[in-house]
Amino acid sequence: MTRLWMILILVGVGAVTAAGHHAFASYYLEDQSISLEGSLEEFEYTNPHTWIHVAAADANGQMHRVSAEWGNPNRLMRQGIDKDTLKPGDRLIVTGSPSRHPSEYKLHLKRLERPADGWKWIGGNQPR
Repeated sequence: MTRLWMILILVGVGAVTAAGHHAFASYYLEDQSISLEGSLEEFEYTNPHTWIHVAAADANGQMHRVSAEWGNPNRLMRQGIDKDTLKPGDRLIVTGSPSRHPSEYKLHLKRLERPADGWKWIGGNQPR
């Protein structure tokens, strides 16, 4: 009986842990892609996901803070990206899947470019 309880507890803990990590498709329109150009305001190199916040103009020229959800810092570090890769003021071209709620000004990052020096990150690929 004790063994059965141990198995049930382990399965329950595993289910709670798995549910804690969201599916991007529930927050973003993964079948769509948008690009914008703007100035980096903040680079949050934190767990569980890194965020970049860019000041960018919409189609009407109105400025917005757009937040792009990136990968886990450990994964990015393996790709050569660390907390010093991006600096406030960097001019960036950000491409990703838009939020299901446009008023949130968020996207799931798929591609990032810094035209000033030609640096690029594309999907899970290494920076160039």
